[in-house]
Amino acid sequence: MSGRNNNKLPRNLPQLQNLIKRDPPAYTEEFLQQYRHYQSNVEIFKLQPDKPSKELAELVIFLAQVGHCYPEHLVYFPQQLKELLSYNHSVLDADLRMTFCKALILLRNKNLINPTSLLELFFELLRCRDKLLRKTLYTHIVTDIKNINAKHKNNKVNRTLQSFMYTMLRDSNPTAAKISLDVMIELYRRNIWNDAKTVNVITTACFSKVTKILVAGLKFFLGKDEDEKRESGSESEDEGPTARDLMVRYATGKKTTKHKKKLEKAMKVLKKHKKKKKPEVFNFSAIHLIHDPQDFAEKLLKQLETSKERFEVKMMLMDLISRLVGIHELFLFNFYPFVQRFMQPHQREVTKILLFAAQASHQLVPPEIIQSVLMTIANNFVTDKNSGEVMTVGMNAIKEITARCPLAMTEDLLQDLALYKSHKNKNVMMSARTLIHLFRSLNPQMLQKKFRGKPTEASSEARIHEYGELDAKDYIPGAEILEVENKEGGGGEHEEDGWQSASLSEDDDDDEDGEWIDVHHSSDEEQQEVVEKIKSMPVEEQKAKAAAVSTSRVLTQEDFQKIRLAQIAKELNSAPGKAAKRKNIEIDSDEEHRGELLSLRDIEHMHKKPKSDKETRLATAMAGKTDRKEFVKRKTKMNPFASSTNKEKKKQKNFMMMRYSHNVRTKNKRSFREKQLALRDALLKKRKRLVK
Repeated sequence: MSGRNNNKLPRNLPQLQNLIKRDPPAYTEEFLQQYRHYQSNVEIFKLQPDKPSKELAELVIFLAQVGHCYPEHLVYFPQQLKELLSYNHSVLDADLRMTFCKALILLRNKNLINPTSLLELFFELLRCRDKLLRKTLYTHIVTDIKNINAKHKNNKVNRTLQSFMYTMLRDSNPTAAKISLDVMIELYRRNIWNDAKTVNVITTACFSKVTKILVAGLKFFLGKDEDEKRESGSESEDEGPTARDLMVRYATGKKTTKHKKKLEKAMKVLKKHKKKKKPEVFNFSAIHLIHDPQDFAEKLLKQLETSKERFEVKMMLMDLISRLVGIHELFLFNFYPFVQRFMQPHQREVTKILLFAAQASHQLVPPEIIQSVLMTIANNFVTDKNSGEVMTVGMNAIKEITARCPLAMTEDLLQDLALYKSHKNKNVMMSARTLIHLFRSLNPQMLQKKFRGKPTEASSEARIHEYGELDAKDYIPGAEILEVENKEGGGGEHEEDGWQSASLSEDDDDDEDGEWIDVHHSSDEEQQEVVEKIKSMPVEEQKAKAAAVSTSRVLTQEDFQKIRLAQIAKELNSAPGKAAKRKNIEIDSDEEHRGELLSLRDIEHMHKKPKSDKETRLATAMAGKTDRKEFVKRKTKMNPFASSTNKEKKKQKNFMMMRYSHNVRTKNKRSFREKQLALRDALLKKRKRLVK
């Protein structure tokens, strides 16, 4: 039996492969026999490389499988395979070419080939007209580079491959260039090649003549980084004052309506501050890694002005330029007149164009340039001849632009827009009110007196900085409250001693459940006294005290929490010398949160849900209807193909044919008594059926 199996070994390659892996020295002769057989097949193959050869394919896979068992005999085998592929890949049979590639991948997985030369060969093979091969090579390239950098960054290999990729992006074959770009983007998204060199190589794709490569490069810079979004969403919001702190603070004193309203307003201000405090979620860190964003944006604008691509590609170019200008605060003055040409209500995707104008606005743009954009939007959108939705979109765009570049708003334009707060359309009215609310915090002096609302300490300090002015503080705003509070409550002791005494007082409280309430209540009245004293101090003295506190001590988390509470109180407390009660316009606090990038919802936001059209209402009604088959009368026919009865036919006849028949002419309406008798008989009949 064993003799027969041994005789079959030269022909049964899978069995020989299995035996070699178990005991390589025992089957060296058989292996060398197959290796010589392979070499003779290669010589035959070189004479006609375009001819398929199943035997050669089996031998190549066999040698790749047992290559790690006889490394000294197969020293030149990988190099020979690479040369065969490199010289003949365009004429090779598709199956044989795929077999060669799989054999090389197998050898690479066993670490028998240098990765650099193999990956360069695979990039060249991307030019082949074989979709399955390209997909296989793409998967291997990404996986192999990932494994190379698994334990630590292999900078030597990475630099070589990145330089080679730079040449591949300029390849004459668009398919190979596109897959090379996809490889780089995928490696960046997997945090393998997330350095500046990769990003700057990808920037060259944004100037490609091939539309597919251009769009892929633009999508890379415009895409969103989901990992960063998830991380920012999972971050805790425990820092700073909580709702419980405010509840405890306002729990003391009389339970009056005024006290209750003050607590509600404090909760709204706290919610607004928490939204402001959330970390910025950038659409992609790639935009921040570009070496020369000014030059990149100028080239993109030049390409946009002369581009003959379809409208969607032009929109992507405009979006990327606006993000570059907004994030890096670039000077690209020709971009604003270009965008203004598309600012018409009937323009396709006009809300996105308004969004791009808002994204490209920042404080370093000269106000005169942004003023022309604002006037274009006001003249084309915010007029009574337009519908309410168009006016709302225009007002929202003006609000977002002025929030980023407040100097662009003129007093006359602001007062004209503020008058729309009494417009009959609710969306327009609310948009005007949000604009008024914005300038109450930016610069209340620009508004008419009746629109300024209740003056608070925060609004009295608000002012718009001059063009190019940098508001750099050498102190922590609100820190002036700490020193006085420590002297009052701590008796001159160090901050840490105060902490120890507070914790001791809690421990000595007979393990009661609500000891934290006692601690907070003990300092509420003292804190109010401190706030009142600070109010009476001049502004310059407050700043000097805050600077002294900021430089003389290390602030703890409790100190920062007290500072934030004091800053929140500034937005609640009326300004000194002003009436404490005044009509206030309530605005949704969602409007206050602005990140580095805007969303389309900021421009298209409607406070009132638009009325649905007939098709939408009909679709909603049909979706709400249930399947009523169980309530339908079942057909009593035994045979579904049988003809209908005379009674059923009579029901389906045309009335004009039946109106003169005897049955119709003699038919009278039943009297009330006849209906009573019929109902009685029906009920009796039903009762009899139930009894049975």
